[in-house]
Amino acid sequence: MRGRVPTGDRTDSSQDAPVSTRIIVADVGGTYARLGWIDADGGNAIHDYRRYACAEHPDLASILRDYAAGAPCLGAVVAIAGVLEGDRLINSNLPWPVSVEQTRAGAGLAWVQLINDFEAVANAVPTLSPDTLSPLTPTVVSGASSPALVIGPGTGLGAAVWIEGQPPRVLPTEVGQASLAAGNALELDIVRLLLRNRPYLHNEHVLSGPGLMNLYRCLCELRGATPVHADAGALVAAAASDALARETLETFCGWLGSVVGDLAIIFGARVVYLAGGVTAHIPQFLHDGHFLQRYLNKGVMTEQLERVPVWRVEHGQLGLLGAVAWYRQNRTG
Repeated sequence: MRGRVPTGDRTDSSQDAPVSTRIIVADVGGTYARLGWIDADGGNAIHDYRRYACAEHPDLASILRDYAAGAPCLGAVVAIAGVLEGDRLINSNLPWPVSVEQTRAGAGLAWVQLINDFEAVANAVPTLSPDTLSPLTPTVVSGASSPALVIGPGTGLGAAVWIEGQPPRVLPTEVGQASLAAGNALELDIVRLLLRNRPYLHNEHVLSGPGLMNLYRCLCELRGATPVHADAGALVAAAASDALARETLETFCGWLGSVVGDLAIIFGARVVYLAGGVTAHIPQFLHDGHFLQRYLNKGVMTEQLERVPVWRVEHGQLGLLGAVAWYRQNRTG
């Protein structure tokens, strides 16, 4: 089908499960949608993994319909950024509006369940294996596994809190839409520049893929330089030789560390997992100390945060794993 971008590896192309027990699991972000299917009556293996470019499709229904044409399914659990208000999804980063019923009908499925994307990622936390985790803090052992803060910058900035129990609970948040707070003189200058053209400044204006470019353009203006990088990929690639690109990434990681520390305090987190598409491309900057210094720079709460480990998650299918976990906990078919 036109517009499909099957650039991801297919986890399993098995077609053995009958259509009546196949369930689509999807992770839909502002840029890409990642889909697979599971056997409702079987294990948690994700079959026939595919990736779609969202901007190349007119709506979510067309993506689900295209996928189901190759692997007919009964229903779908879709992890997607935003807040569900009745039938309508509130989201500022998707290329199209989303209605649950219109999506279900347009996709030709019996049912569609939308869940917050970081609610899904948080549900995947208990399934993470040690080889997918890299420590960002000296402390790697926590006295408790819950509450766990899961946060990550991508097209937007998502976060959720996982709380153990039978069943476990997940508190989704819209931290990306919360006000961005400056923590030093440079960040105050950047905030002033960003507020010239908008009445409200939220975390995603800096702590996201598009926000990274906002940050770069502000630093260029403050340093009297002309921007030369058109997108985040070019900026990251140039950081080894371009001083302003490097400063942008260092500032980004420091600011992210500060916000993560704030949220760990607010939610009483005992462990933090850092995910998101942006973090996968800048591991060396996350590990170079700027993130950690700002994460721990919390006055009297520094000692508390020193006991809360932060792990960078290296796993490309967290949203799908979380959608599977949600299905197992909440639906019977």
